[in-house]
Amino acid sequence: MTYLEKAKVRSSSITNDSLKTKYFSKLSLGYLRVKDSLKFREANRTTLLLAKKIGDSTVRAEALWDLAEFLRANALSDSAYYHFATAQKLFNALDEKEFSGRMLYNMAVVQLDVRDYTGSEINTIKAIELLKPKDAFRQLYNCYNNLAVVSQEFKNYDLALSYHQEALQYLQKSKSKGTLELSAKNNVGLTYKKQGDFEAARNLFSEVLAVDSLLLRNPKLYSTALNNLAYSRFKLNEESELPELFHKAMKIQDSIGDTFELAHTNCNLGEYYLKQNDTVNALAHLRRARYLAKQSSNYSRLLETLKLLPKADPKSAQNYVQQYIAINDSLQTEERKIRNKFERIRFETDEVVAENELLARQRQLWTGIALTLLLLSIAAFVIISQRIKNQKLKFQQEQQTSNQEILDLLLSQGEKLQEGKQIEQKRISEELHDGVQGRLQGARMMLLGLNKRDDDDAKSERSRAIVMLKDIQEEVRSISHELSHAAYQKIHNFILSLEDLKTTIEKSADITIDFNYAEHLDWDALNSDIKINLYRIIQESLQNAVKHAQCTHIDLQLTADTATVGVRITDNGKGFVVKKGKKGIGMRNIASRTTKVNGTWNIESEIGKGTTVSLTIPIIKKDTRKEAKKESENLQNA
Repeated sequence: MTYLEKAKVRSSSITNDSLKTKYFSKLSLGYLRVKDSLKFREANRTTLLLAKKIGDSTVRAEALWDLAEFLRANALSDSAYYHFATAQKLFNALDEKEFSGRMLYNMAVVQLDVRDYTGSEINTIKAIELLKPKDAFRQLYNCYNNLAVVSQEFKNYDLALSYHQEALQYLQKSKSKGTLELSAKNNVGLTYKKQGDFEAARNLFSEVLAVDSLLLRNPKLYSTALNNLAYSRFKLNEESELPELFHKAMKIQDSIGDTFELAHTNCNLGEYYLKQNDTVNALAHLRRARYLAKQSSNYSRLLETLKLLPKADPKSAQNYVQQYIAINDSLQTEERKIRNKFERIRFETDEVVAENELLARQRQLWTGIALTLLLLSIAAFVIISQRIKNQKLKFQQEQQTSNQEILDLLLSQGEKLQEGKQIEQKRISEELHDGVQGRLQGARMMLLGLNKRDDDDAKSERSRAIVMLKDIQEEVRSISHELSHAAYQKIHNFILSLEDLKTTIEKSADITIDFNYAEHLDWDALNSDIKINLYRIIQESLQNAVKHAQCTHIDLQLTADTATVGVRITDNGKGFVVKKGKKGIGMRNIASRTTKVNGTWNIESEIGKGTTVSLTIPIIKKDTRKEAKKESENLQNA
């Protein structure tokens, strides 16, 4: 005590709040261990105030732990539970899993004290979940031992024995066993005793008592095991050394002030005397057991005693029965109240801890909120800008690839057209060479021969030669006519590409497409950008009609005047509601390409009445030489 007082004086003079808080925390624990209630409460209160002032959650949780232990020792179960719960929330917030688990175990023990067995079991299991990863073997022993006691109260003795065995396994792994192993054996013996297996119980109690110097090392455990051994022998009708063993246990318990177990031993001794028909001694010990049970708040022993008293004092049996009923009812009511109070404490503790955590977070938040918002804004701006740029580049790349494909298609159509011209030229050349030239040669040779003759046969031959020349003239006129027709006939490379597109879509989608175009316009004379983008817009519109409209027929019309060309694509599909909001990639593609050629477009649709896409593009005639050069460069770049 002297050292604690000196430490208190020195701690009070410290100006550093952090050090002062830690020293008073140790003082609080010191006063608790020496059981100085007044000094403990004073030091503990100071510790809590200082810890709250400097925001030291660890010291605050430890101080609450000390306070809860003090309150439990003084039978203030609800207050003890509240402070254990508050400490548990703080340890959990600090990510101190082991200490959080130990608080849950302490809460479970308090619940066991007031017979809230279900709540005790739940919190014990939660504690085990936190303690197992930490290899906290001593604490795990306590938890499984508590589960065994709870199972025992539920009369599930096999499960209780299983928990006891698991508790012993963890105790073997613990470095500081002491007499805990003997205590564990005593607990297993108690389970056998409650199960009615008094022989197994007797053997375990005998093992405990056989340990050398146990009386000196742990008189409480020794007297408890002695009482349990005596009762087991009594139940097995092994009455040698009885009732001396009971009296020896009572003497030790009385010397150490163990009122709780003293009530138990007196109750057992009363039951023993009842069997011996010694009602005088039975009544004396049972009355003493009742008194001691009340003094120690050992209500389970009190009820057990009240059940035995009518046998020792039949005249007052009615009174004992009434006491039993009243106390039992009162206990049940009180237990319900305490369980409800525990629920409120859990709720209130959660609210208080959450509020404290919120305040702490708010203090941290306000110090850095401006900078955080600024950084977030910059980051968001950079990310959004980059995404927009990436999307734009990707869109442009896709369109460029598509443009190249269309350009290749148009060039391919031109090559096919040129190939057709060459074939036709070869045919005409062959006709002129093989037909006209051969016949002219024959007529010439015939006339040369007739120049030397002037008879009637010669005249007849000359007439035939003249007819042959007339036939040759007609053949030349026919070939000339064919050449003239081919020269004036317009063969549009662009239109042929659209015809191929039409045929491909009709075959793949099993639909019909009516294609009409203005024949007076030289479509190949349009600017390359117009042709490429116009082809892509038509392709996109036809694909959209097939994919989304579920149509069976499409009408495609190309019109032209002196300044503009127009496109109108109408389908007989299901239609849709045209909105001005977000558009799909297809519609955005059409809009982008129309803008590139300075055109305008519109889409009209109605549910069940199909869709019409129309656009107007200003005509830009191409410079043939420049366009050819540009197409050649595009082809080389590809």
